[in-house]
Amino acid sequence: MNIEEILISQRAFFRTGKTLSLAFRIEQLKKLYAAVKKYEAEIADALMEDLGKSAFESYMCETGLALSEISYMIRHTKRFSKEVRVKTPLAQFASRSYKKPSTYGNVLIMSPWNYPFMLTISPLSNAISAGNTVVVKPSAYSPATSRIVEKIVSECFEPEYVAVVTGGRAENTELLNQKFDMVFFTGSQNVGREVLRHTAENLTPAVLELGGKSPCIVDSSAKIRLAARRIVFGKFLNCGQTCVAPDYILCDRRVKDELTASLIDEISKQFGECPLENSDYGRIISDKHFERLTGLIEPEMVIAGGASDGVRRKIEPTLVSASFDDLVMQDEIFGPILPILTYDDFGDVVSVLSEKEKPLALYIFSEDFVHIREVTERLSFGGGCVNDVVIHLATSEMGFGGVGESGMGCYHGKAGFDAFSHTKSIVDKKTWMDLPMRYQPYRGFYGKLLKIFLR
Repeated sequence: MNIEEILISQRAFFRTGKTLSLAFRIEQLKKLYAAVKKYEAEIADALMEDLGKSAFESYMCETGLALSEISYMIRHTKRFSKEVRVKTPLAQFASRSYKKPSTYGNVLIMSPWNYPFMLTISPLSNAISAGNTVVVKPSAYSPATSRIVEKIVSECFEPEYVAVVTGGRAENTELLNQKFDMVFFTGSQNVGREVLRHTAENLTPAVLELGGKSPCIVDSSAKIRLAARRIVFGKFLNCGQTCVAPDYILCDRRVKDELTASLIDEISKQFGECPLENSDYGRIISDKHFERLTGLIEPEMVIAGGASDGVRRKIEPTLVSASFDDLVMQDEIFGPILPILTYDDFGDVVSVLSEKEKPLALYIFSEDFVHIREVTERLSFGGGCVNDVVIHLATSEMGFGGVGESGMGCYHGKAGFDAFSHTKSIVDKKTWMDLPMRYQPYRGFYGKLLKIFLR
């Protein structure tokens, strides 16, 4: 079927009401879970082919997280779908007021290439849990993973319920020109703007998971060796191709040398003396992205690393000394290059960062409660960690999403169910009583009652 035929069939299937059944939704989630388990090895092979991810990293960051999210939705869909009763104002006596989750209908999920399995299957499980029909559009940059996603989806579901559309820009444009009931997009800010422009034409609600330059603050009270260990893990995971990876370090000038030495030591410990030969260290997704990244590495700024292999599209974990004016600091890096910037007075940190675009993530390493409170309360960012990096997205108990330029809306767990649902507000007015004061002709006594009720 072509795209238009898929949409017609999905709208017809949704109108049957079958997806409204909680038993049906949970059954479909269980089928999806079983299929992911069945093809675990093939998923790992696909991720190795697309991104050079090791089997360990593939399960830790993709398959395992997807399974965890599906499992969470299986356990909680019934609870998420319940009506929630709320208080009714006395003026509306006698009635019952409640909020009722309502499925959107036909939704579009556009997923990225950097975590092509997890960032497809996790929102898909949220959409199924909420009772939608779904069109999934994986990235053309990760064709092997797209194939296994298509295999899993086609084995579990009929295309009238969940369908996968593959291809590149032409297919993306055709999909965005269609009228969906909701669009979920994960990707770059530039493409996110284009998605929002299309959804605005149809007044279609959208969730945008974007990115930005996520800072990592290290103050003078931080446990430096532990900070270095955790930063190296989070920054160079998936070769830095992680939307919530620390984009740069902003550290107290007094600890820069110690932090730098610890970072170099940790890179060696985690990736070996020759990271380019480490089979568990992945590669850059495409020649285009490789050339962009190597163009950001200015030799005079390199503290450690900097070597690359264009044939295998691999770049060493690289530390550079930088300022906010340097080229490497103008856009999100999205690769294994970590600029180190310094500050002299912590009082300047909040004021400097508040002038920047709101990032998807923010991290602070500190033992100073005042510093932690200043950063977490006064700065706007999607989510983050204190004394760690990236792990805040690895739970279904908290929503994950951006703010401002880094995105809008959030998902994971209950937040994901809500993202793919509309909440109806309903008043059930009883018929055995009808208070007369709202009706004309208005009377002075009723006006006095009104002021008692409404204040």
